Amino acid sequence: MPKSITATADEAAAGATCDAPKESMPSARWVLASLSLSMLLSSLGTSIANVALPTLAQVFDASFQQVQWVVLAYLLAITTLVVSAGRLGDVFGRKRLLLAGIALFTLASALCGLAPTLWLLIAARAAQGLGAALMMALTLASVGEIVPKARLGGAMGLLATLSAVGTALGPSLGGMLIAGPGWRAIFLINLPLGVLTLLLAHRHLPVDRRAPGTGGAGFDALGTLLLALTLAAYALSMTMGRGLFGMLNLALLSAAALGTGLFVLAEARAASPLVRLAMFRDLLLSASLAMSTLVSTVMMATLVVGPFYLSRALGLDAALAGLVLSAGPLAAALAGMPAGRCADRFGARRMTIAGLSAMAAGCLALFIVPALPGLRGIAGYAVPLVVVTLGYALFMTSNNTAVMADVRADQRGVVSGLLNLSRNLGLVTGASLMGAVFAFASGAADIAAAGPEAVSAGMRSTFGVAAVLLMVALALGVASRALAARRSPPESAR
Repeated sequence: MPKSITATADEAAAGATCDAPKESMPSARWVLASLSLSMLLSSLGTSIANVALPTLAQVFDASFQQVQWVVLAYLLAITTLVVSAGRLGDVFGRKRLLLAGIALFTLASALCGLAPTLWLLIAARAAQGLGAALMMALTLASVGEIVPKARLGGAMGLLATLSAVGTALGPSLGGMLIAGPGWRAIFLINLPLGVLTLLLAHRHLPVDRRAPGTGGAGFDALGTLLLALTLAAYALSMTMGRGLFGMLNLALLSAAALGTGLFVLAEARAASPLVRLAMFRDLLLSASLAMSTLVSTVMMATLVVGPFYLSRALGLDAALAGLVLSAGPLAAALAGMPAGRCADRFGARRMTIAGLSAMAAGCLALFIVPALPGLRGIAGYAVPLVVVTLGYALFMTSNNTAVMADVRADQRGVVSGLLNLSRNLGLVTGASLMGAVFAFASGAADIAAAGPEAVSAGMRSTFGVAAVLLMVALALGVASRALAARRSPPESAR
């Protein structure tokens, strides 16, 4: 294990003994190893299938609209179920549900690799997404429970690093596997990793303190169903139509609005609600969730705009464009651990503001660069992109640390689910919103055929909007830090 990761685990082990008897406390190094692998697998599942879509369209003789459900099924399952997954962990025990999630993810990966038809592959991807929802929500919640508050930032940084590594590794690993063993290998590669993760988690995660079944009668089934349907309607309204917002999108968005109202009514009346509405009266939590959504919306702009700008405006071939785009995820992977240590040393809320400031500066640079011919080129895009991504890594690590440090033990799962949900909602919203801004500002009927100047104009407008969104997030960050200072003067920097 790398030295920096080992150091973080050892620090966690040193502090964890304050909360549990020494003989009953598992090695924090192996605990973090199992949780990190869980995060790596779930993020790898998000990005590895995208590169296979052209191959799948050919293999199954299907259209793009059909094969894109291989990606959408996974994302929709995570988005709609991640909050419920966190709550289930709070009710039935996090270790128990995390092990179930890893097992389901691994089994579903095998089914994906063996699927004889496209629709069976899509169904298996949805099951894989359910396993990933359990893994994402309960990994974050388990870290908040196991690692002491003073060292939580370092552990969050480790998870952020593995998440970035999984996202960055997906396209390149997927491309190599498709060129070698074939498309089925992109799913079957999860089998040995999944089995290893399951064994480590079973052996080293601490036993659930709650007895089996305790509180099961209090699970909010109606709220869970309403929230899942509402989030599915919203996500579909943002992703269907390939950038064209038509009557179907409007109907789905209206259904999501209606579902939101019904969900609020159901939660207000539920004896044991899925999400306690009083939680949102906590302005610190609400601000953190809003910032996470805004930041994720902005990050999607780099995925929507970047490939077109590099290929159409700068004339790069696919291989070189992919190399430039990988600079961002690589920067995030390298920054995760240092970001966590900065959050522990200088205060999570202070580092949240620093991350937002870096992102805003990078977006402003991307707004200005296309208008300056002397700065156009690979470096003119790659350097601001790295700044944006470094800021993103610092923000996500610090924001997650600030939220999870003060969550009640019986609410860690649902709050972890809300953090993951805010990120996913930002990504699906950004894909639609930023894509629409880019297409409108370019003035081209078909962005894939737009000229260099049109693409540059679209990029400038997109990152101009992104900078405005980050200014809003920055205002929320400053206000939340001031509120935290008033609540707890001795820890005002946190």
